[in-house]
Amino acid sequence: MSDEEESPLKETEESGKTETEEEYNPNYKGESLQQRIEDTSTWEGSQEEEEGEKGVEMEEEEQREHEEEEEEEEEDMAIEKTEKNVGEAPGETSGVRKGTTKKLKKTPKSTFTLDAIIISSESTSGSSLDITGSSKSSLRSQSPETSELLRGISSQHEIIDLDQIESQEPQTRPPKRQSSVRVEREADQISGDSLSQEERDKEPKEEEAEAEKVKERQRKLPFLLDKEKRQKAVTSKESLMSTSTEDTLFQKEDSTKVYPLTMTWSFGWNSSLPVYYIQDENHRVLLYVCAHTAIIYNVFKNTQYHLQGHPNIISCLCVSEDRRWIATADKGPDCLIIIWDSFTGIPVHTIFDSCPEGNGITAIAITQDAKFLATISDAEVQKVCIWRWTLAVELPACTLELPKEYGFQNYLIFNPTNNKELISNSKTQTIYYSWTFNKLVGKFSQSVFHLNLTQVLSATMEGKLVVWDIYYPPPSSSTSNFPFIKPRKLVHLQKESITVLTTVDSYIVTGDIKGNIKFYDHTLSIVNWYNHFKLSAIRTLSFSKTSASRPTEKSNLSADCTLKGDLFVVRDFIIGTYDATVYHLTADGTKLEKLFVEPRDAVCAISCHPYQPLIAVGSICGMIKVWDYEKKKYLFSRAFEKGLGVQSLTYNPEGALLGAGFTEGTVFILDSMSLENESPEPFRYSRTSVTHVSFSHDSKYMATADVSFTVAVYMVVVKNGQRVWEYLARLRSHQNSIRSLLFGVHLDSNDPRLLSLGKDRFLIEYNLIKSYKDHLEVLDIHRTDQGNYPTCMVWYPPLTKELFLLICNSGYKVKLFNSITKMCRKTLLGPAYGSPIEHTQVLPVKSTLELQKRYLVFINKDKVGLQILPVDGNPHKTCAVICHPSGVAGMALSYDGRYAFTAGGQDRSVVQWKINLSALEAAASLGGEDLTPFYGLVSGGREGKFYRELEDYFYYSQLRSQGMDTMETREVSEDICLSELPFVMRAIGFYPSEEQIEDMFNEIKFSEYVDTGELIDKINLPDFLKVYLNHRPPFGNTMVGIQESFNVLGFTNSQGKKAIRREDFLKLLLTKGEHMTEEELYDCFSMLFGLNPEGWKSEPAAASDKGPEICFEEELPDEITAEIFVTDILGLTISDSSGQ
Repeated sequence: MSDEEESPLKETEESGKTETEEEYNPNYKGESLQQRIEDTSTWEGSQEEEEGEKGVEMEEEEQREHEEEEEEEEEDMAIEKTEKNVGEAPGETSGVRKGTTKKLKKTPKSTFTLDAIIISSESTSGSSLDITGSSKSSLRSQSPETSELLRGISSQHEIIDLDQIESQEPQTRPPKRQSSVRVEREADQISGDSLSQEERDKEPKEEEAEAEKVKERQRKLPFLLDKEKRQKAVTSKESLMSTSTEDTLFQKEDSTKVYPLTMTWSFGWNSSLPVYYIQDENHRVLLYVCAHTAIIYNVFKNTQYHLQGHPNIISCLCVSEDRRWIATADKGPDCLIIIWDSFTGIPVHTIFDSCPEGNGITAIAITQDAKFLATISDAEVQKVCIWRWTLAVELPACTLELPKEYGFQNYLIFNPTNNKELISNSKTQTIYYSWTFNKLVGKFSQSVFHLNLTQVLSATMEGKLVVWDIYYPPPSSSTSNFPFIKPRKLVHLQKESITVLTTVDSYIVTGDIKGNIKFYDHTLSIVNWYNHFKLSAIRTLSFSKTSASRPTEKSNLSADCTLKGDLFVVRDFIIGTYDATVYHLTADGTKLEKLFVEPRDAVCAISCHPYQPLIAVGSICGMIKVWDYEKKKYLFSRAFEKGLGVQSLTYNPEGALLGAGFTEGTVFILDSMSLENESPEPFRYSRTSVTHVSFSHDSKYMATADVSFTVAVYMVVVKNGQRVWEYLARLRSHQNSIRSLLFGVHLDSNDPRLLSLGKDRFLIEYNLIKSYKDHLEVLDIHRTDQGNYPTCMVWYPPLTKELFLLICNSGYKVKLFNSITKMCRKTLLGPAYGSPIEHTQVLPVKSTLELQKRYLVFINKDKVGLQILPVDGNPHKTCAVICHPSGVAGMALSYDGRYAFTAGGQDRSVVQWKINLSALEAAASLGGEDLTPFYGLVSGGREGKFYRELEDYFYYSQLRSQGMDTMETREVSEDICLSELPFVMRAIGFYPSEEQIEDMFNEIKFSEYVDTGELIDKINLPDFLKVYLNHRPPFGNTMVGIQESFNVLGFTNSQGKKAIRREDFLKLLLTKGEHMTEEELYDCFSMLFGLNPEGWKSEPAAASDKGPEICFEEELPDEITAEIFVTDILGLTISDSSGQ
């Protein structure tokens, strides 16, 4: 090895200049970007502010102590925690604030020029960043004053002094508090004094009543004391954060679960984000991300703690040097930045609206002392923000917009010894420099500050390392006294692409695409490497926070590769690879331990064993893993050949087989305990992804559905005394995607039934008995919906004498169909949580005693929820929580009904949810009984204008049915005739189609037929209200559906709008869909044009004869658009959007 190769950064004495491999011209301006930044407040001045804030805190502590002593003398013993504004603090505090501000105003403005961007901030009075150079725009950002310091522990924010919080012994002296003995003594004294005074004043006849009061007060006294202790603990400065240690988190006792669904375990790891080693070898605790949850995982105890709070997928995270503070950020609407205490799991600070103009945060970093956060937004014009998160402020202390020519910045890091310096890089550029190399250096991966603290290193995907020098001009410099950087050297470090670049102790560490981990000294000379583990590409390296111990006689350390051959001493560290595998490497003995292997691709297939606590998880990467979800233990797995991605999984009813459908159309039948093939060869009858696999109740049939709308059936035959699976037949029975594939049982013969439900709105039942080789017989076809499309189907539990199929649709409705006649018997309002239900299952029961109380578990686009049965439209009988913000791909239920599992698809995770039915029942009972929950669904409730109008229409329809001109005595009852129902519906603003009217008639007519054998021909007001609320559109009438119809039926006119010609419009009404007769058409337009004030056929005697005289050429325009149809013809006012 040459001298130059051994010390690439070595300087020559003769020239007095640094020797570089690439020549650098200081006067070259072709591609450099000179940045001039004016900042009236640098971060150094923030120390003055902190000192002032500490003084404010001390004053406020004294004030709180004084207030507590006064409040303890009160009889109620109520302790109120007051909130003070720092800016309004009396006396000396205000002086500190004003003095500091005045001093900062006298500070002269200073400017500096550099080849990159440096962000600095000093005071809270304001900061501005002016950028000049190649970009002429000036970008400024004001930092807000600290208006208020809140001191709550839950909903309120608290000033966090990181210097005073220690892991073992808190340095902050807590405020004086009374001991519990003193509190009890004073409480007894207060109680006794009040009683003696009352005894002197009361009459003898009141002695007995007062004695009862004394007993009651004594019974309440312990509770009051406990309450005071709790309130004292809250107001004490000695909070849980200041007294906790790194052992506190996993010593927490499980509190009583008050939520219907609680996350208990998360399977998977987002391998695009790093894994952090947050506790030492004695504990081996890791931090990683799974979907929208950060996981703290104790390897030795096999327990997880979930940091929940993000509404979207977590996009980046970082930890402080001492591993105490964790910062997480997400991408998506209402994005958040949350700072957590890793000792307690408490979210100590939340930053809302951190990126209002963009899509969230793409990179985050924290300073060495954990007092500042830096973020880069995920937007077209990226913004760098500096956050003083230890203060109760919601706006950044400093912001800076990045020019687009810098590329999309996706990595960020602070200088470990100087909070004022940070660097970021994109794939093509590193901020701190402009493109000045004339040679291709490759795409940047990561950047770090050099160990000597005056240089920056940037790794590339070409195996090169770019070295940057940070120059600090002398104070006497006339141009600028701010630092700037220049590229110094391009080092060809290795051939493999560098994917990870970090520093630890005296080493610069790299990980590359070949799985090698290399250690360099400060001169970039190789010291040691690990290349014999045969790992895949390195994604993350995280070293223990505990320094490596000195070698002893018992140490089994390997020698480094230097000429001296010294022992290679390094901390233990965690390795994360791109194939979603996490390892732990113990330096002493060079022991590599595999901690866990997770799917590296989307997880879409999950299935629970029918009578054991096992769950099978399938990934698009071709892996099936089986877990014991009670013990949280991985059992066994199988990796299929490349190109086979698992799309669907299902256990058979006996639990002996596992059916698996793959993305390229292959179907496997596997042994559930070994995952070996049950049949000699897999079935390859489909060319597209198999989305559904289902077994019959007797395991004699298996059916699959694929993306090409085809249903295939396989059956068991006996050959040579052995049961063998064979292909039976397949049929392309649908015209759109198949949403559900379901086996059932014929009630009379116990033979299996097979049904499929498609997005084409058809429910198809197949005749398995009459089917034979290559011929799948269809028994019947029924259309389930008219406008909406069905989303899923399940057998309704036998809560009634009638057997139903429950079908959910895209209109947030739940429909019950008779399982034999396929008649729609009920339409009900389903759960409405942002998107329709996509899959549902009936929760299994543990015993026969629970059969009369059943529940549904459902998923929609991003949530999992519970529904109490029977479904009746009551919104309080449902609940839902966000489970996978990027989309739910599948759901499974444990055999005993205790857990629900959801697969996250692209987030590569499976979440286990514990079900608490008592909490759901309690929430439902709070919503009220009978009609009380339904009154809340109408505007104004029971006493509102809408309900009063409904009553008027209801009773007016009775007059109308008896005849408006009759002279007979009126009979007012609580019911109206069933034939009047559509007229009242239209009168209150709901315009059902003829099919919907038919469904409403059937629902009412046959409501008691199974029990009494009689048909119902009338309806009362409470039942009418339920029918109306369950059948009406959940979010009112919108233009979306009408505009879609015009987009299909119309043409583009000269104004660029979709329109229908008048002749075509009338023809469509007479011939298409629920077509009208000419008489009905004339009657309708007579009503709409005001020629028949009573309306369409309001009474036979009042039928209008003016219909034929209508001239459509005069009343209707030549071209009819959606807006003209709605406003001019129908006379409606409809909102533009269809959202909730």
